Amino acid sequence: MKSDTDTRFIRLRPASQLMAFLGCSAIVAWAIIATAILIMDSIGSGNFREQAKRDQRTYETRLNALSAERDLRAEEAIAAQERFNTALREISKMQSELLASETRRREMETGIEVIQATLRKVMNERNDAREEAQQLALALEENGGQTGVTGDKGGLNQQALNFLTAALEDTASARDTITENAQEALLAADEMALQIELMKDQNNQIFRQLEEAMTISVEPLDKMFRAAGLNTESLLNTVRRGYSGQGGPLTPLSFSTRGGDPSEDTLRANRLLSQMDRLNMYRIAAQKAPFALPVKSAFRYTSGFGMRWGRMHNGTDFAAPHGTPIYATADGVVTHAGWQSGYGRLVKIQHEFGIETRYAHNSKLFVQEGQRVSRGQKIAAMGNTGRSTGTHLHYEIRVGGKPVNPMIYIKAANDVF
Repeated sequence: MKSDTDTRFIRLRPASQLMAFLGCSAIVAWAIIATAILIMDSIGSGNFREQAKRDQRTYETRLNALSAERDLRAEEAIAAQERFNTALREISKMQSELLASETRRREMETGIEVIQATLRKVMNERNDAREEAQQLALALEENGGQTGVTGDKGGLNQQALNFLTAALEDTASARDTITENAQEALLAADEMALQIELMKDQNNQIFRQLEEAMTISVEPLDKMFRAAGLNTESLLNTVRRGYSGQGGPLTPLSFSTRGGDPSEDTLRANRLLSQMDRLNMYRIAAQKAPFALPVKSAFRYTSGFGMRWGRMHNGTDFAAPHGTPIYATADGVVTHAGWQSGYGRLVKIQHEFGIETRYAHNSKLFVQEGQRVSRGQKIAAMGNTGRSTGTHLHYEIRVGGKPVNPMIYIKAANDVF
């Protein structure tokens, strides 16, 4: 190092030179490696962003398709509900016609019995009249065969003859009337028998239509409950215990007043009534099990049931605008309505059959603990409270305290509601 007045020399030992060289080499190597890493990271992040965008577009396309399918299913559910209500009205009408036709049949049978009894009585009276006429004719012949009859006796015989003639005329007229009445009664009996046969054919047709309607109505409900993993017999027994009244249109029929065995029509009618009772029990159970959707307006499925980010996700997420109404998916009692860590503003509803539903991350709550709610009742508004990355509803179903996939219930109801 040289200055105006002095010159200094700095001497580096070989070890110092080696250290300096190694240090510079290390810095250069680190700069090269860092630059390579940054370049690779930039290239990789670009590819990752493109892949993420493609995945997002694919996911949005799938969600839109699911949303369109949901809307289609909703329209089909409305149409199915209309068909179901129409079938119930037709069943009620057919049941009334069936009872009326059975009443007319009993009246016709009673009328035929009365006609037959009257016909037997008239026939007996005709036979008695014939016997009396024969007796009078014999008496007349005996009186006419005597000799030496006086004029007074002749007058008496003439009076007896006149009386006998009038009696025979009356008997003949009564016989003709009885014959006409008997023929009319036989024609009426034949006509009634024909009407009874027609009524039987109509009854068979009504029974077939009712049986087909019951099969069409009951089988989808039975399939829906089984698809949801519910034991149908246990479920129906639970409903019956709460609705155990007797009487009314679904009471088994009994047309026999003599204690005899029921007819085939009575057995068929009772089987139909049993199916109608089962259908009614299913309808009540469907109101008490969470088969409905918690969101009725447009939404997107953003996360399903299962493992997510290494943790178990116990529900299904529905994304929609902030404040979207949330509805109860079944009848039940609110067991919690307030803040809970992680869930944010949370509503818990206890339903029948050991089922509980949870509605989390809400912005507002419209129910209180202990309140009884009905299916389709508004209970909250969608929000972003608790541990949440955006506005959505976290919806859970728990059976016996264990979480199950809500889509099992939602998909099971697609063919019914």
